Amino acid sequence: MSSSAPAVLAVKPLGFPWETADPFLFCAYHDDAYPRGNADMGPAVSLAGRSIGQDFSRKDGWSMYHGDTVPGFPAHPHRGFETVTIVRKGLIDHSDSLGATARFGGGDVQWVTAGHGIVHSEMFPLLKSDADNPLELFQIWLNLPQRNKMAQPHFTMLWNEQIPRRVWQDAQGRATHVAVVAGNLDGTQPLAPPPESWAAQADSDVAIWTIRMAPGAQWTLPPATGQGGRRTLYFFKGAGATVGGQVVKGPVAITLRADAEVALAAGDTECEFLLLQGRPIGEPVAQYGPFVMNTQQEIMQAMQDYRRTQFGGWKFADAAPVHGREPRRFARYPDGRVEAPGG
Repeated sequence: MSSSAPAVLAVKPLGFPWETADPFLFCAYHDDAYPRGNADMGPAVSLAGRSIGQDFSRKDGWSMYHGDTVPGFPAHPHRGFETVTIVRKGLIDHSDSLGATARFGGGDVQWVTAGHGIVHSEMFPLLKSDADNPLELFQIWLNLPQRNKMAQPHFTMLWNEQIPRRVWQDAQGRATHVAVVAGNLDGTQPLAPPPESWAAQADSDVAIWTIRMAPGAQWTLPPATGQGGRRTLYFFKGAGATVGGQVVKGPVAITLRADAEVALAAGDTECEFLLLQGRPIGEPVAQYGPFVMNTQQEIMQAMQDYRRTQFGGWKFADAAPVHGREPRRFARYPDGRVEAPGG
């Protein structure tokens, strides 16, 4: 493709979940205006009119999802891919069949390699009884290549305080803030991804960045460092922006040339973007709900294995555990090691 070719290849409205390109499977953006919490850390309002246990309604601006007391996603299995969960507001309580637990939020990132099989729950406890409990997060599904689909499951936390961030100011002093979750950005190296991740491959060119631009700010997105990658810029907050010389109105997904630098300019309001980039794995994808393999036969095997083994079994008293009323963030790893932000 010539250097004179346009940097913007396509612009599409955002639905739910967000469409992604190989090596990603999809991205779910949750933005819930949860009310005050009750004694059980659920919503202190009537749940009438909701399909409890299957509520994606966004009634009153929030959903219970599969939770029936506390919002969230009680125990469910995965095989053959990874989840990357970026929490911008609120808290998530994680528990899994490896024995790991965590409470994280406020910029933290959880990265789970499902590999040959894991069961986990993701609950959204409403800890504040005297104020609202907003929750905002991305959950990104990143595929695994065939050689790693049956890898050992792996759980890790990337704490907000440790995630590299860069700030650029344009000629008028207007700032652009970038959080580097994965992928080198102009010499800024991210924290290490899980060892079996596609992002851990030197030539995968996987990048996950969140970008926040002040009103009117200008910044140039550098080209990808690798070859053959795909790049999508999700414009999810802000009235309007200019991307590669093209005016766009949010929320939209913008497919970009990965090998080109792209000029970004925020409109009259603050603008926020999520960038997903990577070299395609380029293998067949067979998916059935929470299982992502290469063939339908492997999907059937995953279902049989889960019925037989429960991927190690569930080690908690109920399917939707929460971790107390203290807002303290922590992670307890399968080996018993306990970790908190700052060490």
